[in-house]
Amino acid sequence: MTPSTQTAVQLTGADRLRLVRDKPVPIPGDRQILGRVECVGLCFSDVKLRHQFDRHVRKMPVLRDESLRDIPSYVPGSLPTVPGHEVVLRVVAVGPDVTSMVVGGRYVVQANFRDLATTDSNGAFGYNFEGGLQQYVLLDERVTVAADGESYLLPAPEEPSASQLALVEPWSCVEHAFATRERRALRPGGTVLVVGSGSLSGLDLSGSGRRLCTAESAGLTVVDPAGMAPQSVDDLLYCGADATELERLLPLVAHDGLVLVATGGGRFGRPVDVPVGRVHYQGLRIAATTSDTFAACLDAIPASGELRDGDHVNVVGAGGPTGVMAMVRAIVTSRPGALVEGAVRNPRRADALRHRVTRTAAERGVEVRLFDPETERPRGSVDYCFVMAPVVDLVRAAIEDAAEGGIVNLFAGIATDVPCPIDLDTYVAKGLYFVGTSGSGVADMRAVLAEVADGRLDTNLSVGAVSGMAGALDSLDAVRDRRIPGKVVVYPAIEDLPLLDLGELVARYPAIGPLLSDGCWTGPAERELFRLAASPSHQPPATSPCHQPPPTDH
Repeated sequence: MTPSTQTAVQLTGADRLRLVRDKPVPIPGDRQILGRVECVGLCFSDVKLRHQFDRHVRKMPVLRDESLRDIPSYVPGSLPTVPGHEVVLRVVAVGPDVTSMVVGGRYVVQANFRDLATTDSNGAFGYNFEGGLQQYVLLDERVTVAADGESYLLPAPEEPSASQLALVEPWSCVEHAFATRERRALRPGGTVLVVGSGSLSGLDLSGSGRRLCTAESAGLTVVDPAGMAPQSVDDLLYCGADATELERLLPLVAHDGLVLVATGGGRFGRPVDVPVGRVHYQGLRIAATTSDTFAACLDAIPASGELRDGDHVNVVGAGGPTGVMAMVRAIVTSRPGALVEGAVRNPRRADALRHRVTRTAAERGVEVRLFDPETERPRGSVDYCFVMAPVVDLVRAAIEDAAEGGIVNLFAGIATDVPCPIDLDTYVAKGLYFVGTSGSGVADMRAVLAEVADGRLDTNLSVGAVSGMAGALDSLDAVRDRRIPGKVVVYPAIEDLPLLDLGELVARYPAIGPLLSDGCWTGPAERELFRLAASPSHQPPATSPCHQPPPTDH
């Protein structure tokens, strides 16, 4: 029987978290779904939301806001929200008009509601829609079913553990970061702004709705960029090397816009403030050449974010939870003999990462090198750098370390309003290319879910600690402070379990130890944890000194 109240984490303002034990469990309306949360994985994106709150790009109102205001779990702007977007749930009740799912069904949530546009991003589960750090969550088919009829709730098999399924979402984000397809031509029907006297030969301009240019000699419409609206240009073609001029032009480029920079042999002479955060959150792309021919920029754009044959890879921030995933993905897609490096500052995280990837690397014949970036550098120039931390200095270092034709994958989202002065002269001279994606698509989740269901991928490989609701706030602190060498998974149905890393968990519950696989979390270990939690003789374990129970308000 569904209770009338529940325990939930609420984010009420920037860095203001609280644990409430009397949050009402909603009754679903006509097109609404009530799900019992089986497991939720925590992510550093939760930390960014916690700190930014209503300034986060995914906490903003949906543009067609008026049609969603009667959904209780729609909480844009300054309204309190429930974080947690890596979720598997069991449907316990549906409204009479629901057609996309059934009571009793098990579903993995695709958190990115991509067809619900906001000013700078899109709607998302765990952001402007309440997420999974609660025992029951309300969803609505007006949100969970996309315009093309595809559901953001993916049916999940019964065999995998709840943690395996909850972690499909972050693993699919890593998959999406590699598999993203790059646009290698001007946008058909789009707006093109040409600034400077670069060569347009080799470009197909016939598909563009409006063609804008500041040079009448190009034969296009003459405009003054100073009078153009922000984000009104699909493709910016800039020939020159005036840093101040380019900085004024970049805000004109729309979401998923393409910037072609042809320096014609010139140099900017100083760092250029480039909106690196927009590469991740808004799909902005920058391709460059030292010639004056824009077509050369297009020729240098890779087809996708995938590794190329023989790439020397460096994962910056490899010891974090998604860093582990990126290391595994890089190892399994590299050819034998390739080098995959991981920059890890924390020795404990380095040891945990080494333990997780050594066997996979040996099976694939791939060399793995972990190093401390405080004292060491990558072994030679890097063909593919995966930046897993939202730090501008790391982006600058990736440019410095890159080989010619290198790809820098900006997995971690730097806020779009953070100044990012970068060495664009080196970027151009080396022919580098930034890729970046935010979240994942349904297709990415289906691919990862299929691998989990078939036993080809065990997402539990990344689990470092578990918690119930009693440890939820402590768990979010641990993610923020990078205390756990791996993912933290929270089981909302278990009220009194504090945050425990796997070693602490086995010390408290020795019966779980033999059920781990080479020290890693497993389905049998999860089932034993639930059995122990449900046992009448179960007593809440005393917390260790380093995991004191968090206060009700954070």
